[in-house]
Amino acid sequence: MAKKLALAFLISFFFSPFFLQAEKRSPKDLPEIHRRWLEEEVVYIIVPIEKEVFLKLETDRERSLFIEAFWKHRDPTQATPENEFKNEHYRRISHANQFFGRGMPKRGWRTDRGRIYIILGEPNDIQRYEGKTMTYPAEVWFYQGKTNLGLPPGFNLVFYQEGGLGEYRLYSPLGDGPQALMTHIYTDPGDYLAAYLQLREFEPGLADVSLSLIPGEDSVAFGRPSMASDLLVQKVETSPTKQVKGKYAQKFFEYKDIVEVEYTANFIDNDSLVKVIKDLSGMYFVHYAIEPARLSVNLFENKYYTILKLNGTVSNMEGKRIHQFEKNISLEFNEEQIKDLSHRPFSIRDMFPLIPGNYKLSVLVKNEVSKEFTSLERDLIIPQEEQALQMTSLILGYDVNRRGAQQSKLRPFQIGAYQIYFQGKRVFLRKDTMTAAFQIHGLSPVLREKGEIKYTFFKNREEFRSTTKKLNEFLELPNIVEEFSLQEFPPDHYRVQVSLFVDGREILSDSEDFDITYLEAFARPWIYSKLLPDTQDPIYAYLIGTQLFNSGKIAEARDYLEEAFHKKPDSLDFALNLTKAYYALAEYKKIESVLLPFISQPQPPKYEVFIIMGGAYQNRGELDKAVDVFNKAVSHHGLNINLLNVLGECYFQLGDVSEALAAWEKSLEINPDQAQIKKNVEALKQKNE
Repeated sequence: MAKKLALAFLISFFFSPFFLQAEKRSPKDLPEIHRRWLEEEVVYIIVPIEKEVFLKLETDRERSLFIEAFWKHRDPTQATPENEFKNEHYRRISHANQFFGRGMPKRGWRTDRGRIYIILGEPNDIQRYEGKTMTYPAEVWFYQGKTNLGLPPGFNLVFYQEGGLGEYRLYSPLGDGPQALMTHIYTDPGDYLAAYLQLREFEPGLADVSLSLIPGEDSVAFGRPSMASDLLVQKVETSPTKQVKGKYAQKFFEYKDIVEVEYTANFIDNDSLVKVIKDLSGMYFVHYAIEPARLSVNLFENKYYTILKLNGTVSNMEGKRIHQFEKNISLEFNEEQIKDLSHRPFSIRDMFPLIPGNYKLSVLVKNEVSKEFTSLERDLIIPQEEQALQMTSLILGYDVNRRGAQQSKLRPFQIGAYQIYFQGKRVFLRKDTMTAAFQIHGLSPVLREKGEIKYTFFKNREEFRSTTKKLNEFLELPNIVEEFSLQEFPPDHYRVQVSLFVDGREILSDSEDFDITYLEAFARPWIYSKLLPDTQDPIYAYLIGTQLFNSGKIAEARDYLEEAFHKKPDSLDFALNLTKAYYALAEYKKIESVLLPFISQPQPPKYEVFIIMGGAYQNRGELDKAVDVFNKAVSHHGLNINLLNVLGECYFQLGDVSEALAAWEKSLEINPDQAQIKKNVEALKQKNE
């Protein structure tokens, strides 16, 4: 059970339920222009996730925006108006149709040569074998410089005209063999070596590529075709997936109804980190960092600037919103700073308190200057307090700063007195000293005395080294911060596991992956974060109370909201949320003393203030006061059907039929589709007749 508690802090990516459940259309159901784009124009270069998203889009507008995003994410120079990739792609289609479809019943893009040409482009060299008495017509295409697609530095592809007629087929050394290239063979059809030797008598150049498409690979010595050659052909077919990360397509689908239209084609990737840390006050804080793949800025009067808009939501597993936040980040840089920033990642770091429960976190970052957006999504679990023994998830940093005890302000990714600095990708240099930081809560005196912390490093899943330290050697429990020199760690992928052992038995554990690079140096992030007030500030009681209210725990919410309001009685937001709790608990009498000072101010408060105050009077039977408050709302905020309907109800309860009828009739003018209000009006009219 204890091990499960440690896992509660693990945070993983999630896929939105509506993405998984959205209805997928058939290509034949698409409008012709979009069906042709999907099945003809990009059929060889679209990756599966892109196709899946495209078939789930509902409108032509969404599909057109997706096509724009599709090409944008393949544009090698996005700062220019030209999209070189798109232009080259359509040139290749035109070339394929012009040269590979002649005399064929199908267009050139559908032939094997057309497909390969569209995927790889112009070969570096083409050797043509026109066909003789003993061989069929064939072509050998040689490619070089395609290593960015995961292909060999140089390789051949062979096309041959089976039977001497029709289109040229892509040749497979293993599937076809040298015998398929000859009109007659005088050997066993399954004897590849004999067929190769026979072909070599007639066309030595063609024979050289018949067993292996990869130069320098000696397949003749083995007397059979090269398996690597057939794998090469498969890699060629799938090479377009090497150039595009399909994540943008998923984000397009998830956020198409949330972000503005001009953002939808401009998703950029990011590195991110989310951790849960328990404060000494007992509150759990969610710490998050998000590093966009690039930070676009504008230049104005010798200053570089941009504005980032950050929206965050935390929803429970039923989809109910528990917490939300919005922040505007205005950034300004001089010439020297922008040069520095051009080769450093920009990292936004922040934190917020969260009540116990299981949640989904979503953070959306929009660059209002470039109209780009990025996002992070995580599953979160905040443990219940009764879960006594707990280990928070591990944070790995390249540097640590110990701050003085007098520092009461809160900082993102600070554990106790230790501020942890990390790379979004968790990449380290060999000269770095890595900091491993976490917390263990609920330690009994016995566990403190007998417990041991074991750090185990794995290199490519194999144990590389380990070290153990007595728990009582850590002087700042529950905070555990340990440093490790990486000088003897060769560049590779690693995982460190930290475990709590008692009497040789593992009680808790957590792990984190990291990489050590062969580079001697690389740029560390430019960090944007702000100090937060200490936990005695009423903002935290307000946030916790609001989260409890949104979770349906109204009585608990009231206690926190009262604490916040009593510390800051001039805050309208604090007052408003407190009175919402009072209203839900039918504590109407308490509402008046909280809201009356705001209603009496010269500057009219929010519309909600009048509704809650008037509703409280109405529920207490003080209808005259309710009517007075609702009429003030009308004078300050104008008419709406909700206000007119509740006014009509108050007048009706007061016995003022004419005013009730006037209010309800006015409501029906605004919205005639109100069955109950219609019944009320008809009943009053019949009563007056």
